[in-house]
Amino acid sequence: MNSTVNEQRKPYKTALYILLTYIFVFQLSSSLLLLPGVHDFVFGLVDAPADEKGAILTGWWSFIFGILSLIIIALLVRRDKNFFRIFDGEKATTSQAIGWGILGFFMVLIGQMVGGFIEMKLGIEAGSENTASLVEIAKLAPVMIIVISIIGPILEEFVFRRVIFGSFFQVWGFWLSAVVSAIVFAAIHFDFTHILLYTICGLIFAFLYYKTKRLLTSIVAHVLLNSFVSVVNLNIEKIQRYAEKIQQFVDSLPK
Repeated sequence: MNSTVNEQRKPYKTALYILLTYIFVFQLSSSLLLLPGVHDFVFGLVDAPADEKGAILTGWWSFIFGILSLIIIALLVRRDKNFFRIFDGEKATTSQAIGWGILGFFMVLIGQMVGGFIEMKLGIEAGSENTASLVEIAKLAPVMIIVISIIGPILEEFVFRRVIFGSFFQVWGFWLSAVVSAIVFAAIHFDFTHILLYTICGLIFAFLYYKTKRLLTSIVAHVLLNSFVSVVNLNIEKIQRYAEKIQQFVDSLPK
């Protein structure tokens, strides 16, 4: 009897440990730099101009502790065979999950356009400070691109879709769980001006997870979205120059 109860409770314990890993290992590990002597020692390891050291260190710190977080989560999930048993019914195959993930990427892009239109009508300027700051770090520490495009999305899908949405789903059902998890997902990015855009993303990712019953689906969509945004923002000046040339060519055509 006790072993059965323990098995039933195990996924909740795993979910809690994953949440704690995300908070303390990935998000708050940089607080270690505040310890006496640690800050000066670590900054001394970075061979770069003083005004660039902070960004470079942030990039590598996020990468190292992001990898560590993924390893810990993988070990936690491996020892809990019931962790992903959230939804009733048959799960999508791997190919179906990837296909829905690709489709979900385009769904998110459409959702972002709708959200952007609403923000424009509300007088909110386009452009995310959170994204801009991450891109600036990536320019100085390219390893940050891996964090933004791959590590971050995987960790966030485990936390916000499986841990938060998945846990609440078993009590509240889809809609309330999706809304709550999406709002928490939006809030954790600390870009409250564009909280609508992040919430839309969270809702679509939750739907993809629920639709296919595979976390892989929302991971694929999230990775594709972040990768796309990273490529665009890192090459925004080139894109603008190409756009200007195209516009000049169009303007030169006979009317």
